Amino acid sequence: MQLNTPRIVPALDAPESIRRRNWRMLKDRLATYSMTLGGISVIIAIVLIFFYLLYVVYPLLVPASATRTADYALPAPDAGNTLFLDVDEKADLGVRFTHLGHVVFFNAKNGAVISDETLKLPSDVQITSYNANEENGLMLYGLSNGHVVLIQRHFRESFEGQRRVIKPEITYPLGDNPVVLDEKNQSLIALSLQRDSKSTTLTGITQDQRLIVANYQEKESFLEDDKTLERTASEIHLSEGSDIQFMVLDKNQENLYLANKHGQILQYNVKDKEKPLLMQTVPAFEKGQITTLKILTGGISLLVGNSEGKVSQWFPVRNEKNEQPLTHIRDFTSQNASIIQISTEQRRKGFVAADSEGKIGIYNSTAHRTLLVEKISDVSLKQLVISPRADNLLAEDVKGQIYLWKVHNEHPEVSWTALWGKVWYESYPKPDYIWQSSSASNDFEPKFSLTPLTFGTLKGALYAMLIAVPLAIFGGIYAAYFMSPKMRGIVKPSIEVMQAIPTVVLGFLAGLWLAPFLEKNLPGTFAVFLIIPLGVLLFAWLWHITPKRFTNWLPDGWHAAMLIPIVLILLAISFYLSAPLEQLLFDGDMRLWLNKVGITFDQRNALVVGFAMGVAVIPTIFSITEDAVFSVPKHLTTGSLALGATPWQTMTRVVILTASPGIFSAVMIGMGRAVGETMIVLMATGNTPVMDFNLFQGMRTLSANIAVEMPESEHNSTHYRVLFLAALVLFTFTFLVNTAAEVVRHRLRKRYGSL
Repeated sequence: MQLNTPRIVPALDAPESIRRRNWRMLKDRLATYSMTLGGISVIIAIVLIFFYLLYVVYPLLVPASATRTADYALPAPDAGNTLFLDVDEKADLGVRFTHLGHVVFFNAKNGAVISDETLKLPSDVQITSYNANEENGLMLYGLSNGHVVLIQRHFRESFEGQRRVIKPEITYPLGDNPVVLDEKNQSLIALSLQRDSKSTTLTGITQDQRLIVANYQEKESFLEDDKTLERTASEIHLSEGSDIQFMVLDKNQENLYLANKHGQILQYNVKDKEKPLLMQTVPAFEKGQITTLKILTGGISLLVGNSEGKVSQWFPVRNEKNEQPLTHIRDFTSQNASIIQISTEQRRKGFVAADSEGKIGIYNSTAHRTLLVEKISDVSLKQLVISPRADNLLAEDVKGQIYLWKVHNEHPEVSWTALWGKVWYESYPKPDYIWQSSSASNDFEPKFSLTPLTFGTLKGALYAMLIAVPLAIFGGIYAAYFMSPKMRGIVKPSIEVMQAIPTVVLGFLAGLWLAPFLEKNLPGTFAVFLIIPLGVLLFAWLWHITPKRFTNWLPDGWHAAMLIPIVLILLAISFYLSAPLEQLLFDGDMRLWLNKVGITFDQRNALVVGFAMGVAVIPTIFSITEDAVFSVPKHLTTGSLALGATPWQTMTRVVILTASPGIFSAVMIGMGRAVGETMIVLMATGNTPVMDFNLFQGMRTLSANIAVEMPESEHNSTHYRVLFLAALVLFTFTFLVNTAAEVVRHRLRKRYGSL
């Protein structure tokens, strides 16, 4: 027989005990410092992420500014009065077109004359009108004999070594000789033009108030190299006293707008150049006279300035009768003096207005934003042009002084209204929330509304939580409180393993399998929510009335295992009944019936997202809920049962209340997961930024939008920074929700922690 040798425990003051104690304390301190360092590092990382997002977004908040670069006397004053100013892309070279037919190129920085060219005009005629197209560098002169001369300025860039050289040049697109516009040889008092690669359209008002519309097609001879002009023209006798002073033609050469000093705008359809049609006459202002008329970049909107300092934007809006009346959209009223001239930006929906007090106003039409009002002269301005890059202004006042200003205006499209409010965009029937960030043309009007993206984020999270929260919370409570330990040891790890499934896999399955399946079995999908609960209740009632000698064979805590085949059978019954239900209730096509009652149906919709994202969120909520319920001290439950409470009463009045902080945390963490989900909503929805709670329509979320468009955005562009703003909104929303959740959780813990 062997005797157990008693273990000798060293004394507390023995060297071995001291070494063990010191080693344990060292490990405790290392663990404490490691945890503290890790927590501080997480906080620092979050703060750095926030400030980096703010750093990228901050330029959107910087207001526009302008600084004077140079001012000097009018170059070549003997060449005549300036009819129109123009400037090259980098504001190195300026040009002024004069009433004597001179084209003076000069250094925009100091006014030094580079060249002075004279138009080829007959000696017995005078220039009586003009019209300029800044985008193409075209200048049209109207003559006293009814003829016109079209010229085009060019800034030819080249490099001599490493030095950039600009060589000015003038060409005659319609030929060197004046072209007939009015065959009756009446003096032209107003002009407009548009030109593309195929044709040139010119319109003019004659001295005797006739409207001439002429189209010139360039024809090349097959046998010779010369070109001929084929002219198609018509004329309209305007009413007596119409007194037309301004005229502009849209980019498509289809709509012609006339304006008189009485404040009326006349719209003609000139698509058929031989039969112009007067479409409408509208009053532009209640007070003041029209002083300038301009087409905004894109050729859709009309800008009208008046003598009261107001600039109004108009464009055609399609109504219920399929008509497109010219509609007043918005006003810009930051200037108080008469608007002398409007110059439009060539690549954005912005413009600059000059007034009679020497002030300029910089505006953006889409954002309905006044960016800057600056006084640049003590007297009235006469001419104004903004450079193609919209970063320089060249202006002339009535005293013949030229001013060059540098403009800093990087992100004019952004305003609170443009981001969060309804905006009336060009070609839209009414104001709306729209996200459409890019197009292949500079004529495009960017639409940066974050409202539909935020709405889509909340919509997706809402439907996912409606699916996930009941299943996860009730499942977690049942697993922790009612389920047998052995079965719990199988169920909980199995559900937690689901959390490791990549969301891209769930999105792939949702988009390619679940969405078509639900579309094919819509009635069965909704029948599931009725048949399964009723079926489970019926089975529970039958189990309850079954004699005990048949039910006692099943151990306590294993009842959920019996429900698995029942739920599967009920699920199969639901989808088996889908076709008969669809035939009975919806005449064989539920999707068509939905469309008839005004409910839009998309295959990849919020219902699909709810199921797919719910599956992704369930493991998180279930695991935290189950841990919270299982961690309720046993003496609380046993004490409640000992006092006569039933297990159900104990669960509802003791366990859930005690575990409520943890359950609430589970819901909030699950919601944070749903709000930030990217791949599932990207693959399982149509990814369309629409605002509709319709269960059968898709959405676009903030996170999915960032993932899709960030690779395509130009670095530091407005689009790029607005995407970072979307990330900042998502970050801030998550932070605020989590903070509020933490406050509520602490209050719940304080209230029920004493149970």
